[in-house]
Amino acid sequence: MKTLVLKRVEFMPRDLSPGVLYVSEEYGVAGHLCACGCGNKVIVPLGPTEWTFHEKAGRPTLRPSIGNWQLPCRSHYVITNGRIEWAGAWSEDAVIAGRRAEEARRVAYYAKLDRDRGFWHRLWKRILKIIGRN
Repeated sequence: MKTLVLKRVEFMPRDLSPGVLYVSEEYGVAGHLCACGCGNKVIVPLGPTEWTFHEKAGRPTLRPSIGNWQLPCRSHYVITNGRIEWAGAWSEDAVIAGRRAEEARRVAYYAKLDRDRGFWHRLWKRILKIIGRN
């Protein structure tokens, strides 16, 4: 089983080293070389509607899984406590369904944020839209 060591960085380095998960919490991004060994860079955004990053005793965990559907290798794995756990391959239909579900979660998250901001915030957004400044 492959493992990744955590390296916290401010900026993502140009050249990534094998076996290292680079995390920039300042810029909300994590990156590593594909776990299959193909050498492709895998960069994921961190945030409430994207991937989440946790560390326990210096070992990194990313969620959800990493699905490299746009790379030739189409590898799919989870990073848990610094270990690569291989996941099953997805069909093209499953990839499309997964992307739709991700988008639905994003829309729901930001709609809830909008509702939680309250009446005055929504009114101000409508005024800006009416005057063409949105």
